[in-house]
Amino acid sequence: MQLEDYFDFLAPNDIRVKGTRVGIEAILSDYLALGLFPEQIAARYRTLSIEQVYATLTYYWRNREQVEAYLRAVDEEVERQRREQDLHPSPAVQRLRELARQREQPGHWQRRICYLEAK
Repeated sequence: MQLEDYFDFLAPNDIRVKGTRVGIEAILSDYLALGLFPEQIAARYRTLSIEQVYATLTYYWRNREQVEAYLRAVDEEVERQRREQDLHPSPAVQRLRELARQREQPGHWQRRICYLEAK
């Protein structure tokens, strides 16, 4: 079995552990940013085996330059999507923001109590 056989290369910024929906960036973030051990990472993701975690780490160390470029691309895409969502929120997010604004207005709770008492 080749190391690459452990992964599904779905797109330039979407590499997942084969047979799961877990992206290698999730595993590598736990390892690099949080300092978790492979056993701890496997425990966090029920669909991953310890072998798959070690395969991901091995893939990272064997292809460090490429994988770090991949991680940067994923981070950039996530940030782009966040900006897009901020600029064009869904109707549900717009409604939640409006409700939050209403709650921050003075007297909100008094009006709410009067409304509930009238029921």
